Amino acid sequence: MPAESFSLVYLDPPFNTGRARQAERVRGVRRSAEDGGRLGFRGQGYAVTREYTHAYDDRFADYWGFLEPRIEEAWRLLAPDGTLYLHLDYREVHYAKVLLDALFGPECFLNEIIWAYDFGGRTKRRWPAKHDNILVYAKDPARYFFDAEAVDREPYMAPGLVTPEKAALGKLPTDTWWHTIVSPTGKERTGYPTQKPLGVLRRIIQASSRPGDWVLDAFAGSGTAGAAAAELGRKFVLIDDNAEAISVMRSRLRSTGAAFR
Repeated sequence: MPAESFSLVYLDPPFNTGRARQAERVRGVRRSAEDGGRLGFRGQGYAVTREYTHAYDDRFADYWGFLEPRIEEAWRLLAPDGTLYLHLDYREVHYAKVLLDALFGPECFLNEIIWAYDFGGRTKRRWPAKHDNILVYAKDPARYFFDAEAVDREPYMAPGLVTPEKAALGKLPTDTWWHTIVSPTGKERTGYPTQKPLGVLRRIIQASSRPGDWVLDAFAGSGTAGAAAAELGRKFVLIDDNAEAISVMRSRLRSTGAAFR
């Protein structure tokens, strides 16, 4: 695809939760080309080193060998005022932050969004993990598009502390989003195991794209990004190598009336 084609790229890759693989630690450091570094995206050199850590339940023998080239391609496809959202969880997000700082430049980091939910089993051996992490990076920190006023507002947690007018209007979201998962019995459910809520993708697309902009989801799964983009008047490209995902997306998008092929 042509470079700089998309105003928004959303990546929701596998979370690396398979079986009996070796986890990796990733470290990005600045290094000049003369010292063996790779040419960075902003004309800076960098090197990424991998240091093996302990084994744990994992899906990929080389998770970052899988994900890093796809993030590089996402950078190429981002428009000059574009934004990347990388959706992970506690297993890999700290490594992803270091890698993205090396690839994009630390000055391009905008947010770490915490999507918190309250559903599912609860261990009694530690605090139950009930959130995902979404890293947000701009292609150019001086040019990126962001429209806070376009985002659906949410209720105040203490409406009595603000004026009735403010309480009725609702507040702008922060970087902590309380949003339930897709209900196992709800109308939104497609049956795809890693489906993300439409409300979460609506918020991302509302804030970081304009009507008519192009949105890319390269790990499209159930097609939530496409459904939200179609609802909000954006154009979109969805990619997945899972035949089940393609089937789910075709059925889902057909019901929205979106044109696709």
